[in-house]
Amino acid sequence: MEENNHKNNHQSCKTRLLPKRIILVRHGESEGNLDTSACSTTPDYKISLTEEGRAQACLAGSHLRDLVSSHGHCPDWRVYFYVSPYERTRSTLREIGKSFSKKRVIGVREECRIREQDFGNFQVEERMKIIKETRERFGRFFYRFPEGESAADVFDRVSSFLESLWRDIDLNRLHSDSSQDLNLIIISHGLASRVFLMKWFKWTVEQFERLNNLGNCEIRVMELGHGGEYSLAINHSDEELLEWGLSPEMIKDQKWRIDGNKADWNDHCTWYLRSFFDYESDSEDDVERS
Repeated sequence: MEENNHKNNHQSCKTRLLPKRIILVRHGESEGNLDTSACSTTPDYKISLTEEGRAQACLAGSHLRDLVSSHGHCPDWRVYFYVSPYERTRSTLREIGKSFSKKRVIGVREECRIREQDFGNFQVEERMKIIKETRERFGRFFYRFPEGESAADVFDRVSSFLESLWRDIDLNRLHSDSSQDLNLIIISHGLASRVFLMKWFKWTVEQFERLNNLGNCEIRVMELGHGGEYSLAINHSDEELLEWGLSPEMIKDQKWRIDGNKADWNDHCTWYLRSFFDYESDSEDDVERS
């Protein structure tokens, strides 16, 4: 029995079908982006897209189709969508979906754990202005909005979503075919997308604080490298990564991931260990304290 279980586990690992790309998309321009007072009378989850937001989403759909099809040079590809339950993200998906035929879409799932950060029910404009100024002084990651969430809270639920995502991949719940390139497209919000990247790439809180928000319908493409790691540097330039707030060391790590092997990550990312420890040399000898 144990031998059979071992064989089954071994076969499962061998047949794991990793997505070619995992693509994060922020929703299009919303009424709340144009007028922050909208959330004082309309629940945040009901805030809709503007006409410009719908046009942005439609354009993003065309861009995504070109990307996953390698501009028409890759005939065998499929997409699977995850979407936040908010009105503006679902509407963004609807517009993006116009660029994909039914046979290309393996499936879609509404996922509450990638919803917007909860700012606390109805948001009175003047009060929110003061609260956000306080957040800047306190720190964006740990500050919790009254009656709402902190970025750390969002990190926790996005981490849970990532665990489910890996189970979906491991168990092939996405019904992926090895002959086709699978692309996961996650339509969410600015903060949720940033903490997704933070969790995935093991960025620290200090590194998170450097990151700039995504623009409306802006995308982040994580593509599978030759060594089994995902990298932002395959589809995005150094200039883009710098503009997003990545440090030179973070960019170097993204480039390493194009060909790097996960088992060698600690040896490669010595800068990451140095951010926690005061190593004075590369000696492997144990330090003796007097």
